[in-house]
Amino acid sequence: MLEKMTDSSLQNLIKFLEITGILKRTPRAGWVEVGVYQPESVADHTFRTAFLCMLYADMEALDPLKLLRMALIHDLPEAVIGDLTPSQKTAETKEKEENAISQILSLLPKKQRERYIAVWNEYQEGKTREAKAVRQLEKIEMALQAKEYKKFGSAKSLERFIKSAEEATVWPELRRLLSLVSEEE
Repeated sequence: MLEKMTDSSLQNLIKFLEITGILKRTPRAGWVEVGVYQPESVADHTFRTAFLCMLYADMEALDPLKLLRMALIHDLPEAVIGDLTPSQKTAETKEKEENAISQILSLLPKKQRERYIAVWNEYQEGKTREAKAVRQLEKIEMALQAKEYKKFGSAKSLERFIKSAEEATVWPELRRLLSLVSEEE
């Protein structure tokens, strides 16, 4: 397909990749808010979430490609609107997020754009088994990050992140995984 793309379409693909690269320089707002020194980026979070999704999908006979796509796309609008904590999210920011994902995905060829917007919508609706899995796994990743910050000497209170993960994680096997993540060493 690449060999058949026009220079303009290839330039749009490069713009898309440049936008995704912004996530490497976008610190996670929750960690910044509590004063974590050198907090992870959104891309850091996405990276480990993707690994969690890949492993879980393979272990639980879910569609690994769908979970990976959701994991990679779930925070993509933050490249345009920035990372927001749950308390900062409003109906207005939800609309900005929808506009951002449309803007970003508009740079892709039609087939990919349609596929990724469908995956985005499925994740946002949170009704399918795959979407529910990704939503829980990304919270488990956050709890693991909180544990690591604590382990490496962060004196900041990170309990709200663990509590958020506990509230979002409902499947028994994932609650068990989260409980092991949350254990004190």
